Amino acid sequence: MELTILETSDLHGYLFPTTYQKRNMDEPFGILKAATVFKEERKKAKGPVFTVENGDYIQGSSLSYYLAKQRKDPAELMQALNAMKYDVGVLGNHSFNYGLEYLKKGIAAADFPVMSANILNTHNEPAFGKGYGVFEKEGVKIGFLGLTTQYISQWEHPNHYAGLHFQSAVECAKEIVPLLREAADIVVVSYHGGFERDLKTGEPTEVLTGENEGYQLLSEVAGIDVLLTGHQHRVIAENVNGVAVIQPSDKGSYVGKVVVQLEQKADGYVVVSMVPSLISVAEVECDSELKQHFEPLHNEVEDWLDQTVGVVKGDMHITDPHQVRVKEHPYIELIQKVQMHATGTSISGTALFNNLGTGFGNTITTRDIVTNYIYPNTLAVLAITGADLKAALEQSAGYFALESDGSIGVNPDFMDPKPQHYNYDMYEGVEYTIDVSKPIGSRIVELTKDGKPISEDEPLEVVTNQYRAVGGGDYMMFDASKIVREVTTDMSELIGEYIKKNPVIDATVNDNFKVMNGEG
Repeated sequence: MELTILETSDLHGYLFPTTYQKRNMDEPFGILKAATVFKEERKKAKGPVFTVENGDYIQGSSLSYYLAKQRKDPAELMQALNAMKYDVGVLGNHSFNYGLEYLKKGIAAADFPVMSANILNTHNEPAFGKGYGVFEKEGVKIGFLGLTTQYISQWEHPNHYAGLHFQSAVECAKEIVPLLREAADIVVVSYHGGFERDLKTGEPTEVLTGENEGYQLLSEVAGIDVLLTGHQHRVIAENVNGVAVIQPSDKGSYVGKVVVQLEQKADGYVVVSMVPSLISVAEVECDSELKQHFEPLHNEVEDWLDQTVGVVKGDMHITDPHQVRVKEHPYIELIQKVQMHATGTSISGTALFNNLGTGFGNTITTRDIVTNYIYPNTLAVLAITGADLKAALEQSAGYFALESDGSIGVNPDFMDPKPQHYNYDMYEGVEYTIDVSKPIGSRIVELTKDGKPISEDEPLEVVTNQYRAVGGGDYMMFDASKIVREVTTDMSELIGEYIKKNPVIDATVNDNFKVMNGEG
């Protein structure tokens, strides 16, 4: 008997192969292309096919943002998954970004069960129904366990997970995998989380916070045959410690596949071999039926994105993302002004989240706003000390590395195993200098406010996004206890409102920070 397991993960609402930065794009990803792969794989399969959606589906793209903010219902997006006939789904951390009510609408619209056994309610039971189960396919019993990174409470607004708590994926698996092992022929664990250690050497690849527990699952939980993963957007297909391991990047750019050979015995089937692989959708056409069905929604989103909001006087284009982080850019200055205006603070921190944003042209459209500011962040104001602020700046300064030729590059720790440009913050309302030639932790060589040095015990109010305010990105000097007020409107909306009130935006900077290589 041959069993084929297919996985997608971190689709992030990318239905069509576009980033929506402009019209008529055809990028090497998208749910519609993954749907074509699903159809092809089902046709050529030599036995049953078991399909898994591994989480982070209803948030991420301009289309999913439009549904959340304009329709306030993800049901239409869920139709695409239903058409792909998934057997089971798992919740991701971004599933909570638009709140519990929105998430529950998405689950209700799914034609398949959504299982996350380690997300528990006040009765210590799986909060969204069964967290595990046995699926039978042509006589093969597939034991399935859904798990989600336990770190959601470290990132998400408390209102978005009210009444829930998150168990360690490893502790949950230790309880449930033995039960599935007894009841099933093959045990498949789908974990919306990644790997905290190198899969070959076992060396830590990040701070061991519990955000990712994939390596621990492989090394401490006996009885897993297949481990489907996600969250880190990595490209992984290999056998580790006798377990087939998959991680299929993001946006539907790959479909994960495991071909399992099973041999029938008197009391069921046993696994003989497993071959994990990844199927790229780069050369695949969109599923024609689904494309036709969703074209009206796609066009509606495109028209909404093209609405003009304001104009720019000067140049706010981003041509070199790295330079934006080294020397203040008018786009970042604008985001800081929006944050300070919305919260009434005089110090603000923000990031250039990735390297895809192009800034603003002479005309600012809704498209420009949502494709540059990509996360549904809200704002929080922290009451901190000068010492806290300096510690945060030191954390950010670790983003840089001094290259052999003396130029300023990026610390590999912020690039591997996953790019983390969003964890480098720039600040407004203070003046500071980063000297990359100095050791990490001792790089802030100047820190003043209004021309005066900031003392360690000086009380400060600082606005940042809610993810950072609760310590997200290992900013341990921040936490929820230091939040004194919040603005719960999404930043994209705040940016739009600010520009509508100030329809002519001057592209200016005050160069309040400097990044140097020791040469001055």
